[in-house]
Formats: sequence, C-alpha cells, structure tokens
Amino acid sequence: MGALCLEREPGHRPYSSADLETVVFFSQSLPAVIQKSLVLSVRDCPAQPVDPEPMIGQSPAFTMIRTLIERIKDSDAPVFIFGESGTGKELVARAVHGRSGRRAGPFVAVNCGAIPDHLLESELFGHARGSFTGAMRDKAGLLEEANGGTFFLDEIGDLSLPLQAKLLRLLQEREIRRVGETRTRRIDVRFISATNKELEKEVEQGRFRMDLYYRLRILTVEVPPLRERKSDLPLLVDHFVDKYSREMGREKVFVSPGALELMANYSWPGNIRELQNEIQRCLILAGEDRLIREEHLSAAINPRREPAAPLAYNYFAAKSEFEKRFIHQALVRFGHNKARTAKEVGLTRQGLFKLLKKHNLGEKPAG
Repeated sequence: MGALCLEREPGHRPYSSADLETVVFFSQSLPAVIQKSLVLSVRDCPAQPVDPEPMIGQSPAFTMIRTLIERIKDSDAPVFIFGESGTGKELVARAVHGRSGRRAGPFVAVNCGAIPDHLLESELFGHARGSFTGAMRDKAGLLEEANGGTFFLDEIGDLSLPLQAKLLRLLQEREIRRVGETRTRRIDVRFISATNKELEKEVEQGRFRMDLYYRLRILTVEVPPLRERKSDLPLLVDHFVDKYSREMGREKVFVSPGALELMANYSWPGNIRELQNEIQRCLILAGEDRLIREEHLSAAINPRREPAAPLAYNYFAAKSEFEKRFIHQALVRFGHNKARTAKEVGLTRQGLFKLLKKHNLGEKPAG
C-alpha cells in the first residue's frame, strides 16, 4: 500500500518505544482508509448511497453480509435479520433500504416490544376518529407513513398472536384497515423484520405463528456477534473514537496499544452497542488526555484495573516489551493463525515460534 514516514524537528526528543507501538497500531487501519479515499477520488464513478451510520468491518463474516445486501437490495421480498442484541440489526436494515430502489422513500422503524399491545395496533394501522377513548381525530398509522419505502419491525418475536395474524394478512394482501374503519387502503411497502429470539423455538411453543414465520424468512441475514469478528475491532474502535470525539467538540483521541489489547481479549457480550458505550465512557474519563489508557477502561474489560505500563528507558527492556505486544496484537488480528501471522509481519514460521516461546505467548485464549 505504501510507506509511513515520520519526521521530527532538530532538538526534539527521539522517538520512544511507546511512539513506535502507537504508529504500528494505527498503521493497521491505514490501508482501509487509503483505499476508501482512492475510491472516492475516482471521477465518473456511479454515485453510491451514503449511510447515516456506515457499516464498519472487513472480516470475512461482515464481507459476506455486504455481499448478501447487494444481492437482495432490489427485491421486494421480506427480509429477516437475526442476531444477538446490540449486533447492529437496524444498521443492516437501513443499509438494505439505503442501497435499494426505495431509498428515496421513508424508512420507518418500530420496536414491537417497546409499545404496549393495546396501543401498537393503532400505531401500526392508524385509527378513525372516535374509534376509542382519546381518538380525537383520524390518524394515519406508521405503515401508511412508510408507503413507497421500507417498514422495519424490530423485535418481531415480541408481537402478540392477534397482531401476528393481522401482519400475515397485510403481507398477503398489501392492504390495511385503520382501527374503527371499514374501508381498506393499499400500501406499497417492503418489510424487514429482526429479532434476537430463536423463532423456531417460539413456533414450537405456540408463541409465534408458523405461517408468518415462513412468510417473513424468505431472505435471511444473520449478523455475527462482535466476538466472532474480532479482526474488525481496531476499525470499529477508531470509528467510534473519531465519531464521539467530534460530537464532544474535542481533538481526535487515540487508544493506547495496551488498552486495545485488553479490548481485543474481551468477549463483548453486549456487542457493538457495548463497545459504543465503552468508548463514550473512556472519552469522558480521559478528560483532556488525548490517549485512552488501560486505567480508563471499565472493570469488566480491565478487571485488575491495570494502569498503563511505565515507559522504559532501557533499550533492551523497551524492545522486548514492544516485541511481545506487537506479536500478541498480530496474533489477535489474524485470528491466531500462526502461518498467516508470520507471513503478514514478515517473519519465517520458525522466527515466529521462537518469539512465541521467548515471550510465553501460547494458544488462543478460551472464550
């Protein structure tokens, strides 16, 4: 991709091992940034849809999702998105909409578990004046507002059985009837639904209609948890640090290699949402410091509350510490594949194994 050149003015202190660690860490993400810039600078290329929140990731699992989105974007068939809480299911839904022929139309999202059941029907389908206490005027529902665009039903597994029956009829007939009305109205909407529940079990236990289940799952996208796409972590961290630094009106803040190492070894049960919250928290705790350090991380990620390692001015000690961190971060980045790690960092396999033995860097940690 190129070379990274650092210069310092005469009279300034020499670069330290900590400087070198920081440069190595950020150089891992530079190729993706450069490639993106090169693509955007090419003239006469077709305009691409701009996502309000971009999809960040280069891992094989995330690349497969991007490929699938390109294949299904222009179909009107329902899309079903499955994944753990916090993995970014709505982000995928918005990406499908934003790349489709419906992108000029509205994207309307509703969380089926956040609205009481007795209000949800009126919110979805609308109501006529006087149809119930408090209905002072005719009101269009969210489904009508989504006409010509995409309707996203999040947490579809929380939808009650009576509303499941009405949704099934809607998918079949493409017509709605407001609460308290007899006339039907045609709508042109693409449906995307999502859940973190295993709907097969919900069907077996009678809590979800089998006919609706099969109707919704014509096109399925499974979003992997963050622990299965750890190679995307540096890119995600850089993206959220940049985003929240701007929102706070601060200069760009960076992450120390030690803090990144602790984050890479954490399982992230809350997935992307937990990572976002962690970055915001760290930026607040860092104060005026432009470096997020180990001590800024929450107890779940840094249970020993380890502070940043003091800067060693002994050349051999600093070299050894850098070597150990560099090899460990490379192993994490390349999924603990030793052959690939050796190739990517420019070592022979025998050279890598010597360093692993020297620094007691063993097998991939459990979990």
